[in-house]
Amino acid sequence: MLRNGLEPWHLLIVAIVVIVLFGSKKLPEAARGLGKSMRILKSEAKAMKDDGATRPATAPVTEARPAD
Repeated sequence: MLRNGLEPWHLLIVAIVVIVLFGSKKLPEAARGLGKSMRILKSEAKAMKDDGATRPATAPVTEARPAD
């Protein structure tokens, strides 16, 4: 069933359904919102990656034993 993957006519049908559901007036607003969300996600992922790379590895915490 999915051996051929997506063909151009599949994408055309998806585009028509999106236009019918959202209407042509709402599409630019929806695309803008999606782009903004993707930029936020990308910047957060980069910040997490940078935070993990710059944070030094901590040594395991050992409990101090009282002197007998």
